[in-house]
Amino acid sequence: MKLIALTIAGQPYQVQEGITVAAALNLSGVDHCRISVSQQPRAPFCGMGVCQECRVIINGVQQLACQTLCQPEMSIERSGQK
Repeated sequence: MKLIALTIAGQPYQVQEGITVAAALNLSGVDHCRISVSQQPRAPFCGMGVCQECRVIINGVQQLACQTLCQPEMSIERSGQK
């Protein structure tokens, strides 16, 4: 099992290579991916990219956490945070 280093909400983490960003968020204890326009926390729902609830900002670009594999030195931020 190879571990890779990345940053989630400004905190360093090591996760297993080959997992999705959604899985990394869950393993790191993050309970939601984004805040909706009505200020409600939203988390992955469908796990296959249809619902769009797992949108996060990865290296400055909005992406779906359930469809994106973790890469070394990736910087992940939750969307809609104030």
